[in-house]
Amino acid sequence: MHMFIEITNAKHIRDYRILIEFNNGERKQVDLKDELEAEVFQPLRNKEVFKRFSINFNTIEWENGADLAPEYLYEIGQPVDESVMEHFC
Repeated sequence: MHMFIEITNAKHIRDYRILIEFNNGERKQVDLKDELEAEVFQPLRNKEVFKRFSINFNTIEWENGADLAPEYLYEIGQPVDESVMEHFC
């Protein structure tokens, strides 16, 4: 059975890094520093703007409507060592 990947929780860590929890129970750290080239992402280069995202339609979305597919975020994310999770919870 194929499961659609959805974001259930997300928290800004620092710079352009976000800790993301997916509906399959996995947590990954995603660094979007090199993903902000397209015009819609230009405002997110401002770190204060970047921090202000919410979960909308099962992915993270910023105030200007920019978003990235949850499958893409899952694919580029790095697994998180559970021993460091207590620093973010």
